[in-house]
Amino acid sequence: MSIREDLEELEKKTLSPYACLSVNTKGRLKSEEQCDIRPVFQRDRDRILHSKAFRRLKDKTQVFLTPEGDHYRTRMTHTLEVSQNARTIAKALRLNEDLVEAIALGHDLGHTPFGHAGERALNKVCPLGFVHSEQSLRVVDVLEKDMKGLNLTMEVRDGIVNHRTEGMPYTLEGRIVRLSDKIAYMHHDMDDAVRAGILSDDTVPDYIGSVAGYKTAQRLDYFIHDIVMESRGRDDIHMSPPAEKAMKDLREWMFENVYRNPKAKNQESKAENLIESLYHYYFNRPDRLPAEYKLLMEKTGDPLERICCDYISSMTDRYAINLYMKLYVPESWLDKQAI
Repeated sequence: MSIREDLEELEKKTLSPYACLSVNTKGRLKSEEQCDIRPVFQRDRDRILHSKAFRRLKDKTQVFLTPEGDHYRTRMTHTLEVSQNARTIAKALRLNEDLVEAIALGHDLGHTPFGHAGERALNKVCPLGFVHSEQSLRVVDVLEKDMKGLNLTMEVRDGIVNHRTEGMPYTLEGRIVRLSDKIAYMHHDMDDAVRAGILSDDTVPDYIGSVAGYKTAQRLDYFIHDIVMESRGRDDIHMSPPAEKAMKDLREWMFENVYRNPKAKNQESKAENLIESLYHYYFNRPDRLPAEYKLLMEKTGDPLERICCDYISSMTDRYAINLYMKLYVPESWLDKQAI
C-alpha cells in the first residue's frame, strides 16, 4: 500500500461522515496517474501554491490603492487569511482540510489588478462581461502552466467558481470557504480602514456590536465559533439567525462606510480608466498582445475580448501601471519624471 493510500485510509477513519474524502473525488478534467504520496486535494493545493498566478497576488490590491504603509492587506494576504479561517472551521468539524485549503488558495487567482475597481472596469468594457470567480476557474483550467492548465479536481474547481455570495458549492468544504471569504474581508478591511484613519476600531453601531462584538478580533472569533457550533453533526454549513443577520448588517455597513468611502476610494476612477485604456489598446491592436496569448487565441478559438481580459486581469498593479506609462506617456516625460 502506498503512502497516499495510507493517508486516504486515515481520512476514512478520522474525518466526519459528511467530509469529502479524497477517494470519493469526481476526478479531473483529464485523467492522470495518481501521486504515490499525496491524496488528490493535497496535490491540488500544491499546484495552486506553486503557480505563477498565486505569486502575483502579492502585488494586487485588496481594498486600498497605493496605501502609505507596509501593513495593509494585499490580495495574497487576504487569500491566506481566508485559508486560515477556513482550515480552523474545517478542522473543528473534522472536514477535509486539504480540500478547504486548495479552494481557499485558488479562489481569487483570477482577480484583476486594483481590486474590484479593475473587475468593474473589465466587466464594463468587455461585452462578454467579467467576473473574477469565473476568471479564477479559467486560470486553473486554461491559463496556468503555459496555457495547459492545472487540471484540478472537480471539487476544487466547484469551490473556486462558486465562492461568491451568488454561488453555492456542493461540498461542505467549499461552503466553508465561501463564508470564510466574507469573514476574512470584513475583518481585515475594517482593520485596514482603522489603520487608514477612516474608522476607529469600535465605531460599529450597537445593533452589530452588541451581537458580534465591537472589536474586529471579537467579531472574527464570534463568526468562526458560531459556524462551528451551528454546523457540528450536520450535513451542511450553518450560521445561527443572529450571526447571519449580524454578518449581513456588517457587510452593508462596511459598504456604506468603507467600500464606498471617498477617502478610501478616491483613486479608483483613475484605476478603472487605466484598465479600460489597456483593454482598448490591445483590442484595437491584437498583434501587440504577448505571443502566448495570440497562440492561445489560435488554439482555443476564444474571442479577442476574452483574450484581452485574460492578459489584463493577470497583471499586478505595478505591471499595469508601468505598461500604461510605457504605452501612453511620452518617453521624454518619463525621463523627466525619473530625474
